[in-house]
Amino acid sequence: MNDVRVIDVAPRDGLQNEPGVIALDDKLKLVRLLTNSGVDEVEVTSFVSPKWVPQLADARALCDSLAKAPSKPAGVMYSALVPNDKGMDQALEVNQRAGRRILDKVSVFTAASETFSRKNTNASIEETIERFRPVVARAKANSLLVRGYVSCAIACPFEGAISPQSVAHVSRRLADLGVDEISLGDTIGAGAPENIVAMLDAVRSALSGEWTSDEFKLNLHLHDTFGRAAACVIAALNAGIRSFDASVAGLGGCPYASTPGKRAPGNIDTSLLIRTIRDRGFSTGASPDTLAEAASFARSIVSAARVSSG
Repeated sequence: MNDVRVIDVAPRDGLQNEPGVIALDDKLKLVRLLTNSGVDEVEVTSFVSPKWVPQLADARALCDSLAKAPSKPAGVMYSALVPNDKGMDQALEVNQRAGRRILDKVSVFTAASETFSRKNTNASIEETIERFRPVVARAKANSLLVRGYVSCAIACPFEGAISPQSVAHVSRRLADLGVDEISLGDTIGAGAPENIVAMLDAVRSALSGEWTSDEFKLNLHLHDTFGRAAACVIAALNAGIRSFDASVAGLGGCPYASTPGKRAPGNIDTSLLIRTIRDRGFSTGASPDTLAEAASFARSIVSAARVSSG
């Protein structure tokens, strides 16, 4: 087993904030390139309302197309974001239509900021957690893993700095709900080594048992707004974190974190994450050469979509 788990979120988080819509065939190729790059997981899409995220309106078609493709390499997982019970319906139908497991994991998302939660989900933090209860139960009944995202784990675009205790409280609520892992998101890239470590310390103090002994149950989702993401990775590695999200070519950024005239920053580039991990003496299964091919392709399709939408 590799020392550090790497999840590439480009097909979902990398594309959801693009002004143009990427063609289905291009999304499929991107997923396949990432699948073959040696990353541990690819977040392929999100079952959200096309009204809110039109870039991912083809979630069902994408997953159905993946079902027709050759099986993914052993050990690679596919995951998808589900906002509610309706999204869970669609995720379960994907596997049912295929007659086998295409999606291995579903993800639910809340925030450590009340304002962000309401803008992102039209619900309070507590309301989102209650909304997840049947989703988690149904996932478990169908042998799917569940990830719980916590946005604004460092700062919020509306409220400013978020206390580590707030992040810890939400993380505890998700753990009590029964999620299998928690991804702590630095949504606007405000992270620096010191506040990342303070946040991680608070979350770990609020959790216990397998949450502190299983090194893959806590995940860090970084944005590289100020060029500090690599330093945050090093600090997190030193603090014992062994699971990270990234996006090939640094694509992405949360659409609800953008402000007028300023696009939300992208995720840490998967290649930068891999280099940082390896420079610190840890191993991953990712291939720099295949990731470079995926990055080149990702840039090309995003550039073309931007031109066509402009």
